[in-house]
Amino acid sequence: MGTDRGRRGRRPRALPRQRRRDHRARQGRPGHRVTPGGDAAAPLVVTLLLQEEAQARFDRLRAQHFPVRPLPGARRERASGGGEGVFRLAAHVTLFHALPGEQLAAVDADLAAAADRAPFDVAVTGVRMLGRGVAYDLAAPELTALRDGLAVGWAPWLTRQDAQRLRAHITVQNKVTPARARALHAELTAGFVPERVPARGLGLWRYLGGPWEPVAEHPFTG
Repeated sequence: MGTDRGRRGRRPRALPRQRRRDHRARQGRPGHRVTPGGDAAAPLVVTLLLQEEAQARFDRLRAQHFPVRPLPGARRERASGGGEGVFRLAAHVTLFHALPGEQLAAVDADLAAAADRAPFDVAVTGVRMLGRGVAYDLAAPELTALRDGLAVGWAPWLTRQDAQRLRAHITVQNKVTPARARALHAELTAGFVPERVPARGLGLWRYLGGPWEPVAEHPFTG
């Protein structure tokens, strides 16, 4: 997700500490669909879903190193207290950051078709500095082909960011000082061992000014 910027995810989900109510994006079991809600014009986010054991490991790293953020409209003093009014997105692999919300039906149908394929593994190839954060780089020819195919069909809708070639990654730290980022990068690089993690499907979300609302999950079924 181009370093988790602004508009730009069960797993990934918005993880508010605010008693985990409506702001929490819950992701169901494979094939589970969540009734769309919220603002119909809100941008759509598309992610690659990872197998749950790998997802849980990246979630733990992100929870340890990624600062919480205020919920939109939250009172500042409540949001800064570490309890109510804050959230942290779970770890996620963003494929598209901001598709037009009014194209929900078409996007959802295209994702269902794209997910009609065999699951595949994604290589975790290294640790990347983001300037004010750290991410793990990911690579898989299947992922590149899948994403490129969707991008061709959605070309009229793509933002400048989404029109760029994908550099798949999963961010575990962002929006910290460069010194903190360099320290974590050195720590994670020293212990890094390349691995492969299974991808299990595609996720569709609405961007709600910070938190993400789940719309659909499309497991790989081929």
